[in-house]
Amino acid sequence: MAEVQQLRVQEAVDSMVKSLERENIRKMQGLMFWRSAACCEESQASMEQVHQCIERCHAPLAQAQALVTSELEKFQDRLAQCTMYCNDKAKDSIDAGSKELHVKRQLETCVTKCVDDHMNLIPTMTRKMKESLSSIGK
Repeated sequence: MAEVQQLRVQEAVDSMVKSLERENIRKMQGLMFWRSAACCEESQASMEQVHQCIERCHAPLAQAQALVTSELEKFQDRLAQCTMYCNDKAKDSIDAGSKELHVKRQLETCVTKCVDDHMNLIPTMTRKMKESLSSIGK
């Protein structure tokens, strides 16, 4: 993928992740630590019970992090598939005898379209992740 296009996607994804972290994940982390500390206050609980309590407190955050990781991987895979299609199309054009400069422009146009299409998916993906994150641990 062209470096400029790659940078566009990276900046948009970074911005989305920072927003999710600030607005959702950080609150979950605070709650997790607060609840975990409360587990340790149980003077009558056994070491095993305290450990299980802390594990239960950590579960929603782990689930949230797994959700974000999974969605980002799916997004990355779809973008990679699109750019692979562009590369295959360019290779087919070269094999068919097209001029290198024409193929290069065709490839750049195709990759730019992939990036544009996937950039347009980010707001919906962000909204869906925020909705999912809001429902975790409730």
